[in-house]
Amino acid sequence: MILLDGKELSNKIKEEVKVEVSQLVENEQITPGLAVILVGDDAASATYVGSKAKACKSAGIYSVVHEMPSSITQEELLDTIAMMNKNPKLDGILVQLPLPKHIDTTTVLEAIDPLKDVDGFHPYNVGRMVSNLDSFLPATPFGVMRMFEEYNIELSGKNVVVIGSSDIVGKPMASLLINAKATVTVCNSKTKDLAAHTKEADIVVIAVGVPHLLKGDMLKDGAVVIDVGINRLDTGKLTGDADFEDCKHKCSHITPVPGGVGPMTIGMLLKNTVKAAKLREKREAR
Repeated sequence: MILLDGKELSNKIKEEVKVEVSQLVENEQITPGLAVILVGDDAASATYVGSKAKACKSAGIYSVVHEMPSSITQEELLDTIAMMNKNPKLDGILVQLPLPKHIDTTTVLEAIDPLKDVDGFHPYNVGRMVSNLDSFLPATPFGVMRMFEEYNIELSGKNVVVIGSSDIVGKPMASLLINAKATVTVCNSKTKDLAAHTKEADIVVIAVGVPHLLKGDMLKDGAVVIDVGINRLDTGKLTGDADFEDCKHKCSHITPVPGGVGPMTIGMLLKNTVKAAKLREKREAR
């Protein structure tokens, strides 16, 4: 069984980004800039945003965190995004989700300039991704694809089950796998006899937020398990959607939680921010 070490790979990606940023600064006099909008006081969101800011600083990326109270109106938030769209020093704009219930998430995400949409959630980028055209890819599925590449895990012709159909992970993950010529089945909370699907899978990607949903007896021998879920138990311990101890004996490869897919998300966000900086001239010409 091979452990897919996302922490080590993420560090490698961050070093790649640092080199790219240095070259942009030296050759083009461009310092990539990322703006993160944080609405409200959700502790998990604040911690994640802090990690992004730290990673940006380490890579040489200019970053700013724009904090707003949960009482902010949708119009005020949209005005802030409009201002950031026009700011030439900001190459990427990221709205930390979830947003308060009185704000329409779709409207907010659609307000971001598609060429600054480093989260890959704008319909423009989603459509291009589905069509297998160059676009900003959602960071978590992008990280999983990079992990497959790094560990030489073949996707073409493989049976892959994606458990979870969210806009952030499940749907884009399925699209990227389809583009890689995998045979993809997408399951969700309404799927009957989940094990009947997973037992036929060469690769299982699970992202539903249910601790230990995937058990070893639901897998075939030699399966690859990518656990995107991260859950905090009553004991305070972090665990995934797959029962790691129960699954690891059946797997050829498996991601741990923590230390698997999680660290990859920030690494790929930095990659997207550098990509956006390289498009700065194209944006300013519009």
